[in-house]
Amino acid sequence: RVTLLELMMVKVSDKNSVTSEEMNVLVRHADFLAVCFQEKCGAVHKLTAAADAVDEEALVTIRLLDVLCEMTSNKGQLEHLQAFPGLLETAVDTLRLTHLAGKQAVNIFTATHAVTGQEEISHPAVGFKSHLIRLIGNLCYKNKENQDKV
Repeated sequence: RVTLLELMMVKVSDKNSVTSEEMNVLVRHADFLAVCFQEKCGAVHKLTAAADAVDEEALVTIRLLDVLCEMTSNKGQLEHLQAFPGLLETAVDTLRLTHLAGKQAVNIFTATHAVTGQEEISHPAVGFKSHLIRLIGNLCYKNKENQDKV
């Protein structure tokens, strides 16, 4: 699943090579990805309990967030996802929970707290909060209704 999401990420990121037919397919898949993210977003918080364990569901959720961020960076998919029911609320709630989880345990979600000495950042959850903020910002871009919700 992670590999499939990474392939989708590459396709979505390369805006020049996406045909209109492929764009329609991606928009149809955006709903499915948004629902998956809404259902699995809590899996990332399991990573704070076991520092060495990497949960596959958490990795899938992190990649789902990455793909949704890229999709909302593209005008063709942005409007569709801005209107998706519950996606903005889920992102805001997940950001709140992630912030609290980072305060209660070792904060694995931000690069400033994950670096000790000269150690390289390798935890998959590093940057999760910033990607949530990016998704929220994209969903609110030129959308008064979503801005008012936040």
